[in-house]
Amino acid sequence: MSPDSGGLRPGLATVFSVVSFGALAICGLGVLSLVTGADVVAVRGLGALPGATAFAAAVAALALVLATALRRPHPSYTLAAFAAVAVVLAYLLGLALGAVIVGVDVARGVAAAGDFALSWFAVVLAACGAIAGWTGVALVRTRAQPPQWRWERDEDR
Repeated sequence: MSPDSGGLRPGLATVFSVVSFGALAICGLGVLSLVTGADVVAVRGLGALPGATAFAAAVAALALVLATALRRPHPSYTLAAFAAVAVVLAYLLGLALGAVIVGVDVARGVAAAGDFALSWFAVVLAACGAIAGWTGVALVRTRAQPPQWRWERDEDR
């Protein structure tokens, strides 16, 4: 990117957005679980690995979507919708695959993915993905600069 284009480099914007997604999604899913008293993965007997696998798949999907789309000359904010869909689909796939990895019946893994897909947890995860996608585009497209003290500014520009 040229210095005149203003925004962050796509790779750095991707990193910031993915890390922010992880923090926001963990917080959102945790708060929703606390408020509703429901488990994020409602099927008993799966253990922690399927949920962790699902979340890792969602993070990887977001990173892939952002890394490819933010490299375009003028990325569109519609990327937020693609990011939202990608994280939910990857989470569902990761949940089903994680259940199979731990040796649970495939039907129970698919049931866990179906329960998640029809819950408010999926809405929270999609919203976090959309926020991360929008943020990534904003970081690349805007001319935002880090804050500076008065004495740090170059008056000769």
